[in-house]
Amino acid sequence: MSTAVDYEQAGELKIGQVGIANLRVRTLDVARLVEEMQGRVQRAPKLFSRAAVVLDFGGLAQTPDLTTARALIDGLRGAGVLPVALAYGTSETERLAEQLDLPLLSKFRAQYERADGDAPTAPPAAPPAPAAEAASRPGPAAPAAAASPGLIQSNPVRSGQQVYADNRDLTVLTSVGAGAEVIADGSVHIYGPLRGRALAGAQGNEKARIFCREFHAELVAIAGHYKVLEDIPKDLRGKAVQAWLEDGQLNIAALD
Repeated sequence: MSTAVDYEQAGELKIGQVGIANLRVRTLDVARLVEEMQGRVQRAPKLFSRAAVVLDFGGLAQTPDLTTARALIDGLRGAGVLPVALAYGTSETERLAEQLDLPLLSKFRAQYERADGDAPTAPPAAPPAPAAEAASRPGPAAPAAAASPGLIQSNPVRSGQQVYADNRDLTVLTSVGAGAEVIADGSVHIYGPLRGRALAGAQGNEKARIFCREFHAELVAIAGHYKVLEDIPKDLRGKAVQAWLEDGQLNIAALD
């Protein structure tokens, strides 16, 4: 008698967009980094307490040694966050991740290659055709550019949900609830109350903006620059606002 084989997986693995904070270390001062993180957790515990954090050593001239890296990880855990990985960087970073028994997140690979390598050069322009030839030869008709409306979310984004617009804008026609998250590589437009988190320019686009009709956001961020509700003037709460970057500073102002 044959026995039936159960091919159903015990666990289903999916790779998707996750909200993980990236701590880019600019000064390797463990005590100062821990103190700064404690301040963030105290100001916005709902956002940062036990938050997953990726350590990014790409801003340093030299990768930390194992003892210093472990001290930093222990200090950050004591401050209330959970370091879960290192950001992709150099071969030294890869070895350090192995020693710490932490994964590398390769999503930062392209950013490092743009920062450390030469900027890609544009292909050489084709030589101009002689005037007589160019005049007699009709040029090809330029294709009409199809304007993309971006991703449109018509239903409310509820607590615990996340909506991500990959390489485009995101428009939410209703509300974003507390504990919900909306992310776009372009700009974010919200035509109802924003009580959760809104992140624009997720891949580093500093020209992206956030527009909101009724502002109660837990957090807003553009290209990694963020502000939490506690950092925002109270007179903007409940108002229609826009957020944008200027000279590396995140600005929020009421819409006229």
